[in-house]
Order: sequence, then structure tokens, then C-alpha cells
Amino acid sequence: MSDLRGKRVVITRPREQAEDFARLLRDAGAQVIFFPTIRIQPAVDPSRLDRALRELDCYHWLVLTSVNGVQAVWQRLEALGIGELPPGLRVAAIGPQTAAALEQRGIHPDFVPGEYIAEAILPGLGDLRGKRVLLARAERARRALSEAITHLGGQADEVTAYHTVPAEPDPHTIEELRAGVDIITFTSSSTVRSFCALVEAAGLDPLHLPGNPLVACIGPITAGTACELGLPVQVVAQEYTTAGLVRALLEVESQKK
Repeated sequence: MSDLRGKRVVITRPREQAEDFARLLRDAGAQVIFFPTIRIQPAVDPSRLDRALRELDCYHWLVLTSVNGVQAVWQRLEALGIGELPPGLRVAAIGPQTAAALEQRGIHPDFVPGEYIAEAILPGLGDLRGKRVLLARAERARRALSEAITHLGGQADEVTAYHTVPAEPDPHTIEELRAGVDIITFTSSSTVRSFCALVEAAGLDPLHLPGNPLVACIGPITAGTACELGLPVQVVAQEYTTAGLVRALLEVESQKK
């Protein structure tokens, strides 16, 4: 598998979460350029999250939408001395990586939807009338899922488990962008927003970067944010994972030959 050989590919996700993605790209022959645009930080005030975790036995479902959410929740569980989840609590996870993060902590998710967006989890939650659902996720998460739960008669408690902040740009990486790159990858809406802000602050136009790079997004939500900011999205993964994004890039490159 070497259809990306010689391609300069930018990874914008946090550096500590980028290695598996980088390995897949390198296996495909790409030259990887790390440009982390965001950092993940715990909630500034975890009191709401702590209160919800102390009352987990009052909830019917705990919904986790990212690996970051799993990590943040388990950090607070440990800090509170809560060793295990209540036996009646069911757990839903968005995407295989989130599910894997739960498995590593001894939790087998009760439901993982086939499509890796929040709304896809609704069918697996069953009859929500009178049910309480805890959504522990990012500070700026989309409200579509909580609104849908409420519409179906459930009570959705959205609690901030973590938040994203812009990363400090690496001058070396800015110079890599100035030299021209072939592909820029985005794995969340926050990476798109931060990338545009960091690039503009460095005096570059994110819509007209040297090399006219192809813009590739992990899924439709991320792609929608990119389009809203004027970025010309050419690739959207059908499977909303980094592996799916690499496959989508390989397919596009193969079609050029």
C-alpha cells in the first residue's frame, strides 16, 4: 500500500493522539507533518461532572462520544474514589475507538452504533420516556443528540467533561506549510477552527495555502465545519475513523492514476 508515497500530509489532531494515524499514513508512503492545532484539557470546574458521577445510579444511560470523554470521566471517577459503575447503568459509545477505550477500563459498551455520529446512537437507547441520560463530552459539543433525547421524552443531562484549547503553533511546522503541502487532514470541528485561526495568525491564508493542498475530513460533521469556513473539502471518509480517512485518501489517489 503506497499510493500516498511522496505526499506531504498534515495531521492537525493533538500530538498525543496522532501516532496511530501517522503510522497508517507512513505505511501508505506519506511524509507526515505534525501540526497539532488543539490541546485537550479537563473541565475548568469539574463540580457538575463530579455531581453527576456521584449520582450515576440515578441514570439509565451514560453516553460517551470520544476517547477524550472516556479519559476525562475515568480521571474524575478515580479522583472521587468511585471504583465501578452502578450495575443498572447502561453505557453507549460513539465509534470503535471510544468503545476500545472503555474496554481497556473493563467496561463492555451496551451499544455502539454503526455510524459514528452522535445522532446514530438514538435507536440503541430504546424507549427514552422518563429515562435519564448522562452525556459527558466536550464543552462545545453539538446539541443535536440532547435535543433528540428530550424530544423522545427523555431527560438529557449534558455535562462538560473536557474542553479543547488552541495549541501553540510550532514555527517549524508553519515553515512546512509555507513550503507547500499536499494534504491537510481534520479529525474534528475544533481542529478545523483552530487550524484556520493559527494559520491566519501566522500570516497565511487558510483558503489559499502553498501547494493547493487537498482537504480531507474524518466525517460529515467535520466537513461541514470546514465548508462553513470556506475550506474546499475534497475527501470525506465513509467510515469516521482515522483508518477510514486513510482509505478514503488512497481511493482518491488511485482514481487519479
